[in-house]
Amino acid sequence: MAAPSATPPATPSVTPPAGLVPLTEIAPAIAAISVSRRRFLGFGLAIIGGLSGAAGLSRLFPVFEDTESAPPPIIPAYDPVGKAWTFVVDSSACIGCGLCVVACKEENDVTEDARFARTWVERHAVTTDGTRYVDSPDGGIDGFPATSTAPGAEGKTVAEAFFEPRLCMQCEDSPCTAVCPVSATYKTEDGIILVDPRRCIGCGYCVVACPYGARYIAPAADRSPNDTPGVADKCTWCYHRISRGDLPACVEVCPVGARKFGDASDPKSEIATIVRERAPKPLHPEFGTRPRVLYLGPAVEEA
Repeated sequence: MAAPSATPPATPSVTPPAGLVPLTEIAPAIAAISVSRRRFLGFGLAIIGGLSGAAGLSRLFPVFEDTESAPPPIIPAYDPVGKAWTFVVDSSACIGCGLCVVACKEENDVTEDARFARTWVERHAVTTDGTRYVDSPDGGIDGFPATSTAPGAEGKTVAEAFFEPRLCMQCEDSPCTAVCPVSATYKTEDGIILVDPRRCIGCGYCVVACPYGARYIAPAADRSPNDTPGVADKCTWCYHRISRGDLPACVEVCPVGARKFGDASDPKSEIATIVRERAPKPLHPEFGTRPRVLYLGPAVEEA
């Protein structure tokens, strides 16, 4: 038999001291702030007493949706089955012009702040004494000055140098997906790692976990990818473009063909031919993440 329920005592009416705004008047503003933070802040949980279980939670907070449910396809007609998307960078061909960085920021609404980029270009210079200096002024967006800007490089004689474009490696064994506590970082059926901004809580675990430094938290700026500052962001290989048959913006704009992209499952494709005949290699295979961005030229020799 259930215990008889006790009637709670009535809450006495309290008149706020002079000068203070009654809680009833500021409650709507507080609720609006909660919702604006991607409906995640715990304080909003007070309103879900009438809902139960994950299904109820997911109606108000997408982050609590079943982790098995993936976001709908970006391009509805796109069939990801059997794709083997592969990216090849030729560091011996790159001229460090920075057009790839410009194209990426424009295509994906990445802030113009040079500290945040989905792709960037580095210059690796080896001086006559064998010291290696790496610089990337403003991510290489405006090209490079005649001499290295790396600390300690001034006045040194350079024996050899090359440019190394960088981006998300789209690793097969990706640490970013493993550490995400809310499954916001996920892998599509065709192997592309994306970030679901509806789920991401901006904790930064994935940023720390990426051994290639390819992730950042989108800042509050004039513009941001998906118009959602405060969440993790990175290169997506322009998934919205490749799923409709176009090339990533950086590949399309490169004036010297230093970036190549395609479906390696098609043996007649350019990318399959490059992989088969030139045997590009990943950077830092010792990381054990099995990157899908492969390199040709001095970048591989250095790594």
